[in-house]
Amino acid sequence: MTAVSRSLRSPSFARSLLLGGLLAAALFVLSGCALLPRNPEPGRTTFSAPLVSLPVVLTANTPVIEIPRNKSGPWRFLVDTGSSVTLVSPEFAAHAGRRGATPEAAGVSVRSAGGEVITLPAVTLRRLDLGDVRFESVPAVVYDFDALSDHFGERIDGVLGFPLFRETVLTLDYPQSTLHLTPAGSSGGLMPGARLRFDPANRVPLVPLEVAGQAVNALVDTGSDGGLQLNPAGLALRFVQPPVAGAKVATLTGDRQQRLGRIEDHARLGTHILSQPIIDVNDSLSSLGGGVLRHFVATFDQSRGELTLFRDPGTSLATPAMRSGGLSFRRTPAYWRVSHVIADSPAARAGIQEGDLVIRIEGEPVANWTLRRYDAVIARASALQLTFLHGLQERTERIEFFTLVP
Repeated sequence: MTAVSRSLRSPSFARSLLLGGLLAAALFVLSGCALLPRNPEPGRTTFSAPLVSLPVVLTANTPVIEIPRNKSGPWRFLVDTGSSVTLVSPEFAAHAGRRGATPEAAGVSVRSAGGEVITLPAVTLRRLDLGDVRFESVPAVVYDFDALSDHFGERIDGVLGFPLFRETVLTLDYPQSTLHLTPAGSSGGLMPGARLRFDPANRVPLVPLEVAGQAVNALVDTGSDGGLQLNPAGLALRFVQPPVAGAKVATLTGDRQQRLGRIEDHARLGTHILSQPIIDVNDSLSSLGGGVLRHFVATFDQSRGELTLFRDPGTSLATPAMRSGGLSFRRTPAYWRVSHVIADSPAARAGIQEGDLVIRIEGEPVANWTLRRYDAVIARASALQLTFLHGLQERTERIEFFTLVP
């Protein structure tokens, strides 16, 4: 599941890309907390090799895989275990789809961020090839990804949902930026690491997470670049740093302001311990996004209902302090619109207002800034120089980063 407003902050805890929202007026069906009605299962999955390994590009801890095409560059898909359905662009649907006459093919009802229900067209993809793995008769939903592509600064052609991989063992090796696929059951239960059970009938992986000695179910959501999102209901949480207001992100029910804090207690994933993590406190489903998963080799075996998490014992799971510049954006190719300004932040004191347009970053047009480049810069920067357009007036401000959550 993913979100959309992008925050001027370190990517170490960037809950900004959840495809559960896509900009203010976007729909969404991607998240496990918004499951679709039962769709037909994908058809046959065929392997031409016993192990298929493909490179992935991690954009803000979100895995993107490229599929070759003809002259106009590769197709790009997000791999999203938090999605209960595969979504494709109209262009890819025209390329690979066949429209059927079954009731399921008539369309799928989804709810928009404003709460209204609309119907998206359904399509059955004749085939979808990931290297030497062929997926046939894949049920999908057609969605316009222009807004998300603008947000990434690169074209996105679809989202590969969790049910697509039901006849495979899917491994996402975050440290090596690699995706591995083997036939279902081929792992033999011998993968190293901590094993967590989930029910494949849910169509998304919900695994047990222990927080402060209490058990909760958490969605393992590779489509989110966030860290640990917790619903505090029933949990006696103790905080080192009480929750503070963070950025605003788009959700199924409209924009939601983050509440971010560091808990005194540990979170346990099998044998792995997240010591005093920063959490995003909210009233929806608890989840683990790329901010946590980036430390692991994550293997999803739907035939066994098992997630295996392995990491190098020498790596740390500590959550660093979270920095922020106090701004969230909605991106277009020509400008980034300020969607939120954190109170008392350097940006607020500089007089930046919601609705202001960022037209240049470090003197370059925003069209030159992909999400990957932006994240690489803010990971090491102490400040960024932004040129704003307010009405007809341009002004350039140096926006300092500050510690939002120690």
